[in-house]
This record gives sequence, structure tokens and C-alpha cells, in this order.
Amino acid sequence: MASMSAIRDAVPLSAPRENVEAVRHIHRPKVEVFDTEAGTNTDPKGFVRAVDEYRMTDFGLYMARAMPGHPRMRYMVSWLLPDLGLRVNDWRWHPGHEEELDFYVDVVDIERDGPTWHTRDLYLDVTVYTGRRLEVLDTDELLAAVLAGLIDADAAQRALERVNRTVDGLASHGYDVGEWLAPQGIHLTWPPK
Repeated sequence: MASMSAIRDAVPLSAPRENVEAVRHIHRPKVEVFDTEAGTNTDPKGFVRAVDEYRMTDFGLYMARAMPGHPRMRYMVSWLLPDLGLRVNDWRWHPGHEEELDFYVDVVDIERDGPTWHTRDLYLDVTVYTGRRLEVLDTDELLAAVLAGLIDADAAQRALERVNRTVDGLASHGYDVGEWLAPQGIHLTWPPK
């Protein structure tokens, strides 16, 4: 795997205009708070949302909540998996806004302080189309964040290692999240759609 200094050195000095614009408009890493005691989730924009269910297991934290005001998504079910540095999401769509993807996987740092869990997004995401394929998203955002000094080289390397492990694991298990995680003792459950 290339070091972050090698990646920085590989970025051309005369980057295309859209890459320069991406660096100018790159956002800070998104942070969320999951307060299991209060039954709330503070989203990256600072809105405190009521959570319908939290469930803690030996491998992570389950959360289910409505997505009020979202134009396309009506409900979110997520698993935080600290040992893998991942958040696995299953979104429920408003009628007419359904998307083909089955799972959206965020690469994150996860910390726990008693009943409160925190995630810090590391920009990279993986969309999973069960049994068919996957797609890695936002590599441009990760590189722009490194260049803008919003994320350090260690965090970027963690993100790259996690996404590589995720891609390898999913590809070797037929692009099936459950099949990949079960041998690791991680058994995710999902409510009916």
C-alpha cells in the first residue's frame, strides 16, 4: 500500500479545476453521537434525533430511527462495528425514491464512553449490491481532506486499510455482508422492510 506522502507526491501541481474545487469545498469529518441512555442520535448537522431502538452486543451497537424531513429516506437501521471501523447501514426509502443498493457501509473511527458512542467519518464508503457487486465511494474526498489538512496521514491510512479489507472480504463472500461477517462472529439482524 502506498504511503500518504507518496499519494501527496502523486497529486499533480496543476490539478483539474473540479479537483481544486473539491479541495476548496471539502467538509470536515462528519461526527455523530449515539446516546444509548438518552435514546438519541445527534446527526452530523447537530440535529438530535429520537432513536426507536438501541441494542448493544459484544461486537457492536444497533440503532434504528426515523429520518424526519429527509426527501428520499424515511428510516435508517445501522450497526456500529468498532473492531472493523465500520458502520453498516440499511436505509428504508420513501415510495418512488427506492435505490438499488442493499447496504451502505461507512468507514469510521468509533469510540465509546459509557453509554455514549461517537463516530468520526473517514470519508470512504462502500455501497453493496448483494450477490452482484460493490462500489467504493469518495476516494476524491479522502484525498482532498488530506491535502486540506482535515485528516492526518494515520487516519487516511486506517481508512484505506479498512476499505481494502472490506472490499476483499465482500468480494470473497459473494458480495454478501452477512456471509462475510458471520465467520468473524458478527451476526447482524435487520427488521423486515
